[in-house]
Amino acid sequence: MGRQKHVHMIITGRVQGVWFRASTKDVADRLGIKGWVRNLPDGAVEVDAIGDVKSMEQFIEWCYQGPPGAHVVNVEIKELEPVADFDSFKIVR
Repeated sequence: MGRQKHVHMIITGRVQGVWFRASTKDVADRLGIKGWVRNLPDGAVEVDAIGDVKSMEQFIEWCYQGPPGAHVVNVEIKELEPVADFDSFKIVR
C-alpha cells in the first residue's frame, strides 16, 4: 500500500437526481477508493474518501465532471490526515 490521501469534498451544481452517488461509488470501487458519498439537504453532494495518491487524483478529477447529466459548478476539497477505517465505499443517507 502506497502513500494515502484522505479528502473531504463538497460538490455543488446539478449533482442530485443525475445518479451522482451511484456513479461516484462505481468510480471509487474501480479505483480502490474507500469512504462514502451522500446527498446534502442544500442540493450538494458530500464525499469523504481515502485511497492511494494516484487513484485519489483520478477520483478527484472525475468528481469535477461527474456522470452524464451532472453539471458540477464547484468542488470544495479539504485534505485530511490519512487515517480512516473505511472498509469499502458506501452510499450513505
